[in-house]
Amino acid sequence: MNSSSVVVAAMAALMMFLFLAPTSDAAISCSDVTKDLRPCVKYLTSGTGKPPSACCAGASALQSAASSSADRKAACECIKSASKSIKPNPQLAQALPANCGINLPYTISPSVDCSKIS
Repeated sequence: MNSSSVVVAAMAALMMFLFLAPTSDAAISCSDVTKDLRPCVKYLTSGTGKPPSACCAGASALQSAASSSADRKAACECIKSASKSIKPNPQLAQALPANCGINLPYTISPSVDCSKIS
């Protein structure tokens, strides 16, 4: 193999790597976030009082899974997107973390600014 063939092969391998590499450092996906928070949907849209235990277990799992800044931002974007379609009760959504005994660095809202999450 001559040197130009080696260079072409190396460039092709590099291009494949760049195109196939993930574009985010986040390990959490929207499907993970949705799975964790699915038990909260009914409560957030029409509930009263304390959230169901399955909802709090999911919120707690999400808090644990979103361990890096990139994960927290990705989770925030997923929640923001989902909240546009489910339209949660703002008071219930804002109180959910405290009512479940956890601390999320963002609120469940269609207007949250996820770029400010650290």
